[in-house]
Amino acid sequence: MKAIHTLAIAAAFLAPAAMAAAPAAKGGVNGEKVYAANCASCHAAGVLGAPKAGDKAAWAPRVKQGKEVLYTHGLQGFKMMPPKGGNPGLKDEEVKAAIDFMTKS
Repeated sequence: MKAIHTLAIAAAFLAPAAMAAAPAAKGGVNGEKVYAANCASCHAAGVLGAPKAGDKAAWAPRVKQGKEVLYTHGLQGFKMMPPKGGNPGLKDEEVKAAIDFMTKS
């Protein structure tokens, strides 16, 4: 179990950093593409308790804190998640768009 935990932490830090940011869609940033390229490695499977994209029940108490809190956590890191999901190349708007995608109803 400890090896799986260590592997999950390594993946959370290394995989997103190796990926390029998703391209911006015309008229704004495409949160779904940013999510797929950077966030899905943890949020699709719920690695280390990461809330899954679109899981209203898991996101509800987080959304209740307000979008600014979610944005701050995404940009600065929170618990086991590193800042910007481990991809310092992401622009703030891209991180926010990915959060908006993951939390949409």
